[in-house]
Amino acid sequence: MIKISFKQGTILIKGNVRVPNSVWDERSESFRAPAMYYKDIINYLKDSGIDFEDSVLDLIPCPDLAAAYEASGKKLKLRDYQAEALISWGENEKRGVLVLPTGSGKTLTGIRAIAGCNTPALVVVPTLDLLEQWKKELEEAFSMEIGKLGGGDKKILPVTVSTYDSAYIHAETLGNRYGLIIFDEVHHLPATGYRSIAEFSASPCRLGLTATYEREDGLHTELNRLVGGKVYEKKVSELAGGHLAPYTIKRVSIALTDEEQKEYEKKYSVFLDYLRKTGMIMRSPQDFQKLVMKSGRDPEARKALLARNAARDLAFNSDSKIEKLREILEQHRDDRIFIFTEHNRLVHRISNSFFIPAITYRTPSKERSSILEKFREGRYRAVVTSKVLDEGIDVPEANIGIIASGTGSKRAYVQRLGRILRKKEGKEAVLYEIIAEETTETGTAKRRKEAVSTRKKPDNAEAKSQEGVSRADI
Repeated sequence: MIKISFKQGTILIKGNVRVPNSVWDERSESFRAPAMYYKDIINYLKDSGIDFEDSVLDLIPCPDLAAAYEASGKKLKLRDYQAEALISWGENEKRGVLVLPTGSGKTLTGIRAIAGCNTPALVVVPTLDLLEQWKKELEEAFSMEIGKLGGGDKKILPVTVSTYDSAYIHAETLGNRYGLIIFDEVHHLPATGYRSIAEFSASPCRLGLTATYEREDGLHTELNRLVGGKVYEKKVSELAGGHLAPYTIKRVSIALTDEEQKEYEKKYSVFLDYLRKTGMIMRSPQDFQKLVMKSGRDPEARKALLARNAARDLAFNSDSKIEKLREILEQHRDDRIFIFTEHNRLVHRISNSFFIPAITYRTPSKERSSILEKFREGRYRAVVTSKVLDEGIDVPEANIGIIASGTGSKRAYVQRLGRILRKKEGKEAVLYEIIAEETTETGTAKRRKEAVSTRKKPDNAEAKSQEGVSRADI
């Protein structure tokens, strides 16, 4: 008789049979496989007609979640695309990633998946803000206490929300306690370390949720192995004006001052000269990483990298940007505004120049919560931030976004656009991009705008509108 069991994130297979994805382990004198292949192992043994004893899953005793959801009075009707997404997921054996825009109801979709699977569920999220948000909505949906793993708490219950960091720490012990594991903002999962959360889990049902599936480093292909790949997708442009607020994207071009332009060209030419001299070509983040590594041992590479950074710093922090930002803020005196920058230096400059509260990675949690609550209430009309509000912030009142500086990351772009797209009666959202002419920012903006394009357009089509998206140069 073949016996399979769970041990520290792996499946032990006792008996004279080798199953797929397993290797012989001398210490346990058995074949061993990562726990994530539990479902595949079961299917293989059944299809092969091999008798086996299964003691892998040790699920946390769980109430009838489907009945609890029905009885809570918080049952919400799924939108058509949410229902379609869950059907696609179900047809893929309840495995896979749903790609839905920010503000389209990914949390509700996840809650309905939990009720439908009716099995203990672990929800993994990247931030403490999202942990609290999920916990609150799950408690309302099921009228029961929800477990919490992260932020100093360790309470394991039939339905538990965990940060990625905490789930990673406890992966070996929790891997067989849940029948369903949900990864919110699943694009984080392929990162080194985090992927072991999925590898050490035997959960037969796996659901990934994200607005931005692709990663610049290409590691999103790992999601095929870890979760089940992309099974459903809706783009921002498909939901704008219906389930999301209608929006306009406006590209605002500014010129550096004469002094800034001269200094920019001087600095950037050092970088370009080095690339020409060495034959290096920057086609991807991986190419740039090679330069960073080379700078550790090559003084000329270091000099080129520092010059490139200094040039970008000039473009990001131009006096002309501050003046253009002043105009936009004046134009939207009665609106609720998020201002996004790439680095903290510009955050603090904007905060000090316009007396706008700032949120960075150094802002204490209580202070951040206080700022956002005052923003929701209208006591603050604007907030300036670097990258910390790209995910997990639900502020329907925000209707204006301003990207004062940013990278070419399509993921960050979609996340920032999503901050202002949550539906509210009469709301029309506008996302401004302030771009320094004759700098690398023009190419950066061109790359990231592809994230919301439904088809490729020629450069002279900036002012055209398509499927709820319009762009205009100002």
